[in-house]
Amino acid sequence: MTFSIVGRCPETGHLGIAISSSSIAVGARCPWLRAGVGAVSTQNITLPALGPQILDRLEAGEAPASALEQALARNGYGQYRQVTVIDSHGASAHFSGSEALGVHHARAGEQCVAAGNLLASTAVIDAMVEAFEQADGGLPDRLLAAMHAAMTAGGEAGPVHSAALSVVGDLVWPVVDLRVDWAEHDPIGELDKLWCAYEPQLHDYITRALDPTTAPSYGVPGDE
Repeated sequence: MTFSIVGRCPETGHLGIAISSSSIAVGARCPWLRAGVGAVSTQNITLPALGPQILDRLEAGEAPASALEQALARNGYGQYRQVTVIDSHGASAHFSGSEALGVHHARAGEQCVAAGNLLASTAVIDAMVEAFEQADGGLPDRLLAAMHAAMTAGGEAGPVHSAALSVVGDLVWPVVDLRVDWAEHDPIGELDKLWCAYEPQLHDYITRALDPTTAPSYGVPGDE
């Protein structure tokens, strides 16, 4: 049903998530990030509340494993959940309940954690971690490299239809928040196209927010 990777860039401290699913609009329910705090992916049979609850605990100083354990205990039905966590220092934790769907696997790597369920094989997750660790470029590029590696390794047992990429940096809002809510074919490829279109404009939109007097114009109606 879903595979994802949460990661951290050791050079910038940025945190990010890339995720794909056979379900519609995975980016609306599963990825949760907070600048300077951490990133959480809550998946399988998703309880979105786990994301902010774990982030609250991380912000209060709890370690990822404890924050994850306490949030699962608070809400019950932990056997149906699959959750990955990374904090602002790169410490991580993951959990897959006994009712995780189909072939499932989770693995922590250097500055990342990947997990998935209803997989073609457990090798999908191993490929994600290894691709993230070996990829060049910034955090979004490394996260997307992991997603492409997952598909090359077999991906899900069935087709995927949605994908999302989110990154937080030094600002309180995400510097990257891109979603493909539904695609009949290759939502990860569509997400890659979105990133390629957005990347050249990313810093301009930050400039617009912080100092409108120096904001560049793109020549669209109303943009002067």
